[in-house]
Amino acid sequence: MKVRAHVYVSGLVQGVFFRYETMRNARRRNVTGWVRNLPDGRVEAVFEGEKSDVEAMISFCRRGPPGAIVRDVKVTWEKPTGEFKDFRIIYGF
Repeated sequence: MKVRAHVYVSGLVQGVFFRYETMRNARRRNVTGWVRNLPDGRVEAVFEGEKSDVEAMISFCRRGPPGAIVRDVKVTWEKPTGEFKDFRIIYGF
């Protein structure tokens, strides 16, 4: 079953390869969407794919890559749209 999650991750999550590792993990799981840094220091991501794969991405976000210190993860479940072809990093604010 396809699902979509909109995620905000706070803590020490910028400057620790969070976006790159999120993209690498998402592509390995065939999850589509995007990830970006926010001006307030958080990371925002949208994951779309099979429920187990999206849940695995949320689990990754709860711990992050080595060097990250995740303080909080907010998840909003949304209706999947199928709008994404792959997973990418959005650069800039």
